[in-house]
Amino acid sequence: MPRLVSHPDEVKIVTRRFGMGATDINKYVELGGYQALAKCLAQGPEWTINEMKASNLRGRGGAGFPTGLKWSFVPKQSPKPKYVLVNGDESEPGTCKDHLIFLHDPHAVIEGTMIAGLAIGAKVGFIYLRGEYRYLLEIMERAVADAYAKGILGKNILGSDFEFNVITQTGAGAYEVGEESALMESLEGKRGVPRIKPPFPAVVGLYGGPTVINNAETIATVPHVISMGAAEYAAVGTERNGGTRLFGLSGHVERPGVYELPMGYNLKKMIYEVGGGIRGGRKLKAVVPGGSSTPVLLPEEIENLGMDFDQVGKAGSMLGSGGVVVIDDQTCIVEFALRTISFYQHESCGWCIPCREGTDWLKKSLTRFHAGFGTEKDIDNIRYIAENMMGRTFCPLGDAAAMPTLGFVKKFRKEFEDHLNGKPCPFAKHVELAVV
Repeated sequence: MPRLVSHPDEVKIVTRRFGMGATDINKYVELGGYQALAKCLAQGPEWTINEMKASNLRGRGGAGFPTGLKWSFVPKQSPKPKYVLVNGDESEPGTCKDHLIFLHDPHAVIEGTMIAGLAIGAKVGFIYLRGEYRYLLEIMERAVADAYAKGILGKNILGSDFEFNVITQTGAGAYEVGEESALMESLEGKRGVPRIKPPFPAVVGLYGGPTVINNAETIATVPHVISMGAAEYAAVGTERNGGTRLFGLSGHVERPGVYELPMGYNLKKMIYEVGGGIRGGRKLKAVVPGGSSTPVLLPEEIENLGMDFDQVGKAGSMLGSGGVVVIDDQTCIVEFALRTISFYQHESCGWCIPCREGTDWLKKSLTRFHAGFGTEKDIDNIRYIAENMMGRTFCPLGDAAAMPTLGFVKKFRKEFEDHLNGKPCPFAKHVELAVV
């Protein structure tokens, strides 16, 4: 379970109610809860969408798409019902920030969902939690029940003609349903495999109706944006990257945990000051900046790197889901690559041939390679397989497996070469060759 930690550089916006008993609806209201909803009801849908656009809030699930712009894509008129879908299927290795939101501030998720529903003209919202988060489902269900009992959910909300209902749901432990179209398939009671796009969810989504899908952190941020005002929220971050971000700092650092820091916060400072430096006084070898699917960065690449979507993209990686994994100089990168691809091979839904076969071949190749049974040609073959997976699958899982693998091979080729010709792993006392 991620630790609830704190640092002076944090800017408490999303986490400002953490540890204050806000799971209780009366306490949430006492701390300013549901006032943002009342403000949006008074101002109307168009004002709400414009405010979200002006805030520069971008999707916290990984893609970083502007939230207000996404909401504006939903057609104003539709013959079918519209829906809001909250993606709480937090399954990316290295990522653990949504967990804390559900644990400490579930009503923020409900309020944000209602504001999104008001903005697009939806009457129903679904909050979908990761399958392994079933104990958090009890917290969310209690929060939803309390909101109904207090007249905040249902009909004539806060004395208006606005009607909105919330339904909670969990997955069954599949990473694939974190992809938005697979998530909709799962909610509809089908196997969680991706859909072909277009059509996109904003036009044809859940049950064929226009659907807005946002990550749980994004949705939980919405009430704070409305309460603060778009301009004030945007000013906290950098240009085109408004506000704060929950960063899950893990790996070989002295003080791992989830920290709320301004967008654009320096990555090196995050590791050495917020995280307390490398564990045991060792040297930094590499950093995975945004969850396991993002390409690795070298120490020299993070010197002046601000953690926002644009700056990390220019550095050749992605901000992703905010899971910062720190790797010290005693870590075998080949083993790290093998662990990473093993996860994606296991979680591939098998729908697409490049992903299904590619992840399997990469796992076999890296398993053999790490045990010292590889050849120099295998290095190029690993790269070739990964490159041919990119952009050839229905959903991004194929890319998520290929991108980190390519990064490891390109930036640590010498380490791969050190495993050649029967040599044992330089960082391991004993390596066993798995059956492949």
